[in-house]
Amino acid sequence: MSKTKRFHYVIGDVQGCFSALKNLLQTIQFDEKKDFIWFAGDLVARGENSLETLRFIKKMVETGCAATVLGNHDLTLIACARGIKKAKSKDYIDAILAADDCAELIDWLRNQPLYLVLNNKSVMTHAGIPHIWDIEQVQKYALEVEQLLHHKDLNKLDLFLKEMYSNQPDTWSDELTGYARLRVIVNYLTRMRLIGTDGQLEFHFKEGLTDPMPKGFAPWFHIQGKVEKTHQIFFGHWAALEGKTHHKMVHNVDGGCVWGGQMIAYRLEDQKKFKVDNPIE
Repeated sequence: MSKTKRFHYVIGDVQGCFSALKNLLQTIQFDEKKDFIWFAGDLVARGENSLETLRFIKKMVETGCAATVLGNHDLTLIACARGIKKAKSKDYIDAILAADDCAELIDWLRNQPLYLVLNNKSVMTHAGIPHIWDIEQVQKYALEVEQLLHHKDLNKLDLFLKEMYSNQPDTWSDELTGYARLRVIVNYLTRMRLIGTDGQLEFHFKEGLTDPMPKGFAPWFHIQGKVEKTHQIFFGHWAALEGKTHHKMVHNVDGGCVWGGQMIAYRLEDQKKFKVDNPIE
């Protein structure tokens, strides 16, 4: 965390909600020369203007006042742009795919990380960090995936993207190799919500903490992990949490703005949360 900045914020899933993002920046009186923002991924998809959102955040990162991790929707956008997947009708990314600067935007996006260190006591991924990994493992495993996402040989990128989509394997093992290993790393860091004590992922539950959960599974932050003993963990992804985890070391910043909820900015200096409603129905 830069000591030269006034305030540092973490902002949850923007999801293309450009109007809400602009309102939130106005609410926190963001000054790009004085402040810094970390975005928790899912910059695009279901909101009203994913194209301008992506352009705007790209410019922020390039001017040095922001950074972002990749979310599952960001990875899907990359796969769609590379012709690996077809865009879903509910994902409003066609404008990006048709834009004159699409190639530039996608090249920038795929070069963003899956894991970020915010300061010496705070880290972030899109979906969280499983209890089975320590901080050195998270960093190492994220880098394994990033090396392919960032690869100059687009054929190697495409081969990975073709193998990225599956719920299997659903449990980590040190013995995993190849695309199976990379796939489960991506799933932990960008898709995780519920987990078993052995590290098994459950992919179907998307409700809140008070809703009935499949037997044998719990929210990943309810199982004591290794990382939160020394670091705060910031994540987005789980809109039904509405920014609440009831865990002093684990902070959700996805207020479900695109679903009629709010967009959240968490200020690291004083742990204050700022929220704005989505002005777009």
